[in-house]
Amino acid sequence: MPTALITGCSSGFGLATATLFLAKGWDVIATMRTPDATLFPGSDRLTILPLDITSEGSIADVVKKAGAIDLLVNNAGFGAPVPVELTPLATAQQLMNTNVLGTLSLTQAFLPLMRAKKSGVIINVSSSVTTKAMPLIGLYRASKAALNAWSESLAIEARPFGIRVHVVLPGRSPETKFGQNAQAYFGGRDDPAYGKMVDEFIQMVGNSHAPVTHAEDVAEAIFAVANDQHAPLYTAAGEDALHSLTEAQHRSPFSY
Repeated sequence: MPTALITGCSSGFGLATATLFLAKGWDVIATMRTPDATLFPGSDRLTILPLDITSEGSIADVVKKAGAIDLLVNNAGFGAPVPVELTPLATAQQLMNTNVLGTLSLTQAFLPLMRAKKSGVIINVSSSVTTKAMPLIGLYRASKAALNAWSESLAIEARPFGIRVHVVLPGRSPETKFGQNAQAYFGGRDDPAYGKMVDEFIQMVGNSHAPVTHAEDVAEAIFAVANDQHAPLYTAAGEDALHSLTEAQHRSPFSY
């Protein structure tokens, strides 16, 4: 059976994706910072490995243990909803190190193995916020837009080697920690300049009546792309993400 390596499997999109691929009969290498076998049903097709995508040593160890894989799902990421003005440089660096450079490093490590066997699929989990500007996520959006940009170039570069590259764009999800992170980053929600904006953002994230993206939506989108030789570069996951992507395609049909 084909083998998928999926990052960020401790919760949310990664956990749902690994669970779905196992159910569909794939061999799965589920990675996370702190391995937890209790998250999954017992299976001889499941391997759980520790992985910190910001650590070159951790990446090298995973590549050595995993070997040649058929599918790499770059799902691990970091989100921080903070106004651009108030974003600490350390937070901006963490966003870029995880969402852009960490994902890039892991991809670069597996590409030679995929080129050697002249096949492979790489799916990068980005975000539908890259299709439309929103407040409080400027640096997060910038990191995901950078991920999109190098994914587009890699898709062209990797094609002659039989390797497909795709981007999945999830929408707002109750399974992510954006609402929690917003409250954590804004212990001072009484900020005279941005307090109201932060409150509105937290309410928007927690709005149970608006269309959202569930972890299962993302898992199903990733599985569909992995098994479709003619999948587009960008695939929306979730009703809200599909709406955002459709709007973006109308605005700039050559970008998506």
